[in-house]
Amino acid sequence: MPRSLRPTVADLLGLKGQRQLVMLRVTTLEEAEAAQRAGVEMLSVTPELMTDRSFRDAAPDCFAVPGGEQSVYTPKEDCLREAFRMMRAGADAVYCAAGLDTIRALRAEAVPVCGHCGLVPSQATWTGGFRAVGKTAASAFSVWKKVRDLEAAGAFAAEIEVVPAEVAAAISGRTSLFMISMGAGDGCDAQYLFAEDVLGQNRGRYPRHARSYRNFAAEFDRLQQERSAAFAEFAADVRSGRFPEKRHQVGIDPAELSSFLEALEAAQ
Repeated sequence: MPRSLRPTVADLLGLKGQRQLVMLRVTTLEEAEAAQRAGVEMLSVTPELMTDRSFRDAAPDCFAVPGGEQSVYTPKEDCLREAFRMMRAGADAVYCAAGLDTIRALRAEAVPVCGHCGLVPSQATWTGGFRAVGKTAASAFSVWKKVRDLEAAGAFAAEIEVVPAEVAAAISGRTSLFMISMGAGDGCDAQYLFAEDVLGQNRGRYPRHARSYRNFAAEFDRLQQERSAAFAEFAADVRSGRFPEKRHQVGIDPAELSSFLEALEAAQ
């Protein structure tokens, strides 16, 4: 049986400071398979995708970190239950933005945890909304303190989001955590973007830290126009009698049809 190429937690920590890995947030099997083919090492996934029986067939070599609403504002026992469910489904770690006590409990059960610092969307009200964090010395030090707290609680990694590159690099170089940058510069251990941003699926404003490599939104618009056109042609064919044609129908032997019609007539 071929050896799995999927990195372990120990592998990731061993690569810290050596090179940057690539991480994507994917929500479909198609995206997961494309990431596997592209050599993406790490995936953030929804719990629904993680528990799909086909996920590991699509992305056998990607380090998978599921996370969703279950990882915030959820009782510790529920977080543990969800983490166990994810690990049984084949997760390599879990994302958790819950309190340090929950992270300690997960570590006590040997569940690898990826925490979050900087701009944490579920906690953005504490840092002034959806804006950069760490642009003052005091704010930067608060990010550093959060990283140290995560480290002490037993997390192995942390996403650091929308923090000045110099601050993120200084923190990454001073912690044992595997630091995952989302809009925090290239001084961390991995670069993280959402697949929908990379593919250009959004029609609204893109985050400053994101980069689009394709324009799927335009393709979706084209496909929608083609979809409507095809439906209209089908409807027109039905109304005009052009559909169904003989080749679209099931035939019957003339003798059998005659016998059926005779029986039907007699039954009336």
